[in-house]
Amino acid sequence: MKFTIYGSGCSKCKQLTANAEEAARAMGLEYEVEKVTDVSAIIEAGIMRTPALAVDDEILVEGKVAASEEIKALLG
Repeated sequence: MKFTIYGSGCSKCKQLTANAEEAARAMGLEYEVEKVTDVSAIIEAGIMRTPALAVDDEILVEGKVAASEEIKALLG
């Protein structure tokens, strides 16, 4: 499973990353994390608001820091 975090690398992006990792660990999933900070790449991916989380190239969260419980629900 591949998590892609889109954003500038701000504290909200870091928190979203931590929450996604916590959710994956709680579910016993293997994952890798990619961070995309390039504005052109973010726009190209169709992201209008950051931070955003994509799982296997499908955008699940955009414009907010989702809690790990919310991410688990989206993954489950």
